[in-house]
Order: sequence, then structure tokens, then C-alpha cells
Amino acid sequence: MNRFIKRIIAFLLIVPFLVACSNTAGEEAKTELVISTASSLKEAMEDIQHTYEEENPHIKLRFNFGASGSLQQQISQGAPVDLFFSAAEDKLDLLVKEGLMDKNDVTDLLGNELVLIVQNGRKTTLKSFQDLNKQEVEKISIGMPETVPAGKYAKESLQNLGIWNDIDYKIVFAKDVRQVLSYVETGNVVAGFVYKTDVISSKKIKVIASVEEQMHTPIIYPLGIIKDTKHYEEAKDFYDYLQSEKGLKVFEDYGFTIN
Repeated sequence: MNRFIKRIIAFLLIVPFLVACSNTAGEEAKTELVISTASSLKEAMEDIQHTYEEENPHIKLRFNFGASGSLQQQISQGAPVDLFFSAAEDKLDLLVKEGLMDKNDVTDLLGNELVLIVQNGRKTTLKSFQDLNKQEVEKISIGMPETVPAGKYAKESLQNLGIWNDIDYKIVFAKDVRQVLSYVETGNVVAGFVYKTDVISSKKIKVIASVEEQMHTPIIYPLGIIKDTKHYEEAKDFYDYLQSEKGLKVFEDYGFTIN
């Protein structure tokens, strides 16, 4: 091995140490909490993060946003997470059954509404769910039902409306609800199913219709602390904060309902 290669290897080995030292110098003994969070909560949680970190300068919140099913699988496989904020009860219930969460540290916190959207300004005769059968509606996006709760709710609704089998060939599956939103915003699909709260974050879409609650499994956002967290007290404090009047007010401002 020549001297040049040895120097490169030595440099690569020391980089993590230098970064760690730099972080320690810039942030004195901060406790980092990792919160795996459903994509539809992104704006609300980032708003809460700003306020909470100002009030608790010893805490650093790091969010892992994604589809609830994918996040659940990561936790089941040992991902280092302190709290899980899911967009569906069944994903969090799996972790309780696996012994990774304690029922005493779990609460059903929020609710939401499923809506059918199109691109704002798009010329379309789509005015109802039955219109999804029309030839002009070439592509419809929903989240992957296996991992994306909004996709599961959408499929259930279309099945209960009696039109799933007629339009399933048009379906474009997305990795999470925000990808559905992007597909509609960019015109890659004609329509999509997202949460009511997603509409608030985008001026590029409009709502065609809201799905009635009885058409799908109840939309519930449960929150829980991971049992093997190394920072239980800090995680419990943030868990309680999200349920406080100040925390709930933020969620209400973003269109969520409080359970």
C-alpha cells in the first residue's frame, strides 16, 4: 500500500472524530431525540420543533418522516428511535404486540380526513368519486396500501364505493402521501387521495370531494414512546408536550382534529 493511499485511509478514519468534536463544541451536551413521524405531520411537527427547542435548549429533535408502515418496519428491525407518531393505529399496535412499546406510553392523539384532489387550474369534468371512471381520468394516485395509511384508507373507500375493480388499472402507487401530492401538483396524474391537512400545505391543488368517515377505517394518529429509548424522561416530556394545550393548538392550526 503506497503512502498516498495510507494518508487517505487515515483521513477517512479521523473524519468522524473531528465531526464529533465539532458538534460537541457547537452544542453543549444536548440530548437528541429521534421521532419517527408520518409524512402528513411534517409542517406541524417542524413548527412545534422550533418552539420546543427554544423552550428546552438542552434538547435536539430529529425527525424521520415517512410512510407509517415503513417507519414501523424500521423500528421492528431495531432502528434507534425514541418516539413513534403514526398515521394509523395498526402500525403502532404491531410494535406494542412485539413488546417494543408499552400501552401506558401510547395515546390516540389526532384525527384527519381523506380527500380527492386535482391540480389547481386543471380543466376537468371530475366532480365526484364516480367520475373517476371517466376516460379523461387516465391516472389516479394513492399511497401503497400496505405501508401508507392514506393509501389503505383510499383503497377501502373505493372498494366500499364499488368502483375499485373498475379503476384499479389506473392506480399509480406512491411511497407516501406527500408523493401523491407531488404527482397531482406536477400533473403526472389527474387525481389523487391525500389528507385534508395536506391541502393546507399546497396552493397547487384543489379538493374535489371529501370521503365520508364510514367509507374507511377511522383515521387515528397514535403517539407512543419506544420502550428501549435511552432518554425516557426527555422522550416523556416531549410526549406530554405534544398533548398539551400549546401542542394541540398547533395541530388544530394545521387542520387536524383532536381525539
